[in-house]
Amino acid sequence: MDIERMSLGPLGTNCYLVHDNQQALIIDPGGESAKIIHFLSEKNIEPLAILLTHGHFDHIGAVDDLRKYYKVEVYIHKLEASWLEDPQANGSLYFMQRGILTSRPDRLLHPGKMAIGNFHFDVIHTPGHSPGSVTFIFSNAKFIVSGDVLFNEGIGRTDLPGGDMKQLEDSIINQLYRLDESLVVYPGHGPKTSLIHEKKHNPFFSI
Repeated sequence: MDIERMSLGPLGTNCYLVHDNQQALIIDPGGESAKIIHFLSEKNIEPLAILLTHGHFDHIGAVDDLRKYYKVEVYIHKLEASWLEDPQANGSLYFMQRGILTSRPDRLLHPGKMAIGNFHFDVIHTPGHSPGSVTFIFSNAKFIVSGDVLFNEGIGRTDLPGGDMKQLEDSIINQLYRLDESLVVYPGHGPKTSLIHEKKHNPFFSI
């Protein structure tokens, strides 16, 4: 299994293409759908679904273009299902002074094991940055996609609507830091890191 990072959209959000055997999962397509389509076409890869770590505008900008182009379903946690069509809730009106929105999701994410095609992974609910933030754990491939919860020596902001520092601390300390510390962390912004590095060096939450 391979993972491709693409920095896309107005805030350079990390979109991840998790691919294996000419199939892929698209995670957080923040914008610039043509770049995603070009990569997948060049590699002859077929996407099976779009997964969203959360519903902020900078993670959803290319959702509708890709959903229509590939005829795939979109997944998000139930607490943020309505955010996709609400520019105020997803923050685009506040940051961009214009609405960024997409249609409602096709399916809701629930904590636990998931399988889409040949991809097997776990979903954990990791609120704090936003109420419906989730983390995707690909244990066999030794990595997680953390959205805007945990960054390389940083954490997600909690001053946006629905943010909660106590929840974020609980998500990081009591959920992420209890996973296999060798797991690579692919965050929503910036370079990758690892759980062992963050446990030792994260200036906000280290143990």
